[in-house]
Amino acid sequence: MALVVQKYGGSSVADASCIKRVAQRIVATKKAGNDVTVIVSAMGDTTDELLDLAEQVSPLPPGRELDMLLTSGERISMALLAMAIANLGYEARSFTGSQAGVITNSTHGKARIIDVTPSRIREALDRGHIAIVAGFQGVSQDTKDITTLGRGGSDTTAVALAAALDADVCEIYTDVDGIFTADPRIVPTARKIPKVSYDEMMEMAACGAKILHLRCVEYARRFALPIHVRSSFSTREGTWVVSDPYTEGTEMEQPIISGVAHDRSEAKITVVGVPDKVGEAAAIFKTLAGAEINIDMIVQNVSAAATGRTDISFTLPTADSSTALTALKRMQGEIAFESLLFDDQIGKVSLIGAGMRSHPGVTATFFAALADAGVNIEMISTSEIRISVIVDQDDVDVAVAAAHRAFELDADQVEAVVYGGSGR
Repeated sequence: MALVVQKYGGSSVADASCIKRVAQRIVATKKAGNDVTVIVSAMGDTTDELLDLAEQVSPLPPGRELDMLLTSGERISMALLAMAIANLGYEARSFTGSQAGVITNSTHGKARIIDVTPSRIREALDRGHIAIVAGFQGVSQDTKDITTLGRGGSDTTAVALAAALDADVCEIYTDVDGIFTADPRIVPTARKIPKVSYDEMMEMAACGAKILHLRCVEYARRFALPIHVRSSFSTREGTWVVSDPYTEGTEMEQPIISGVAHDRSEAKITVVGVPDKVGEAAAIFKTLAGAEINIDMIVQNVSAAATGRTDISFTLPTADSSTALTALKRMQGEIAFESLLFDDQIGKVSLIGAGMRSHPGVTATFFAALADAGVNIEMISTSEIRISVIVDQDDVDVAVAAAHRAFELDADQVEAVVYGGSGR
């Protein structure tokens, strides 16, 4: 008997018929002799609708109350799914994140998991029940308030619970058949990847691939927990995220590039006229860190000899840009920069692949493909297994398609199917 943890995204439980279909899949897994724990997201666009409602009531809702509101979406899903399973003749018990033992810090809106103590889930499994858990939420260790883990947090809930329960596998169900070499909504000829490493998947997630949340992959890597990404709308084998896909039961040669990811959710801020002296850059990024803002790409220009000043540009989530601009303006007198420039009409396109370590010419091929497609590069960032560029937002689709073709990632036949929803 195996212990299987399954997570179903919003598109998989979008309406009553979807919930009934998911219930049948869960019961089939139980009938096969497995213990089953299920994590669910809110139905369809429920979370967005709740956010819109909150904004209509208050332009700046208190974080504690916003978390209380948003967690209601997952509670609706878990209760309805438990009812659907009961209708099929099986016992299911639903639990909120706090009842499931998901302990977090006290940061509302983007809490981090500190510990998972799933005693009530184990008790339900021991009794032969199917445990249904509301994703995306937990309870603060300090304040005992309800918290949320941020968008995509149900993925993290699933992997954290799977690790705490010592599950055999964590299955992430979505509206596509696995992880593809590019977003099939942009590149219909994208090829499904059979297996991918944790490191490659982390880079894909960090670069905008919305199929898995970054923190969930970090958690899985820490506990060496295999993740199986597959569609809730079909029975096809999906994509396995594992430690080393090129030695685990396969003779497949490691590809140069695993995929092309893109992200339209970032903005660029340029701090103009920063005095070129020791400590100025540190002061800028210390200010941003104090505002709890994550920075992605950074470029500093060569100092102008005539003025002794330089420009520093960086990218960050668009949602954090207002906070960042306010924090920097407050420190302008201390840092003594001249002005701030803001651009939210950008996009990031990234090549990811562990194989590029041993293949020269990847960068040249990438940049040549973008040049041939008429795409201008604004910023460049690299890691051992990733090359990212910032381009104009209108050029993102063209850049993704050009890079995909340049590295011969197209499938022999069109196989990428998007069954519905937004891909989460």
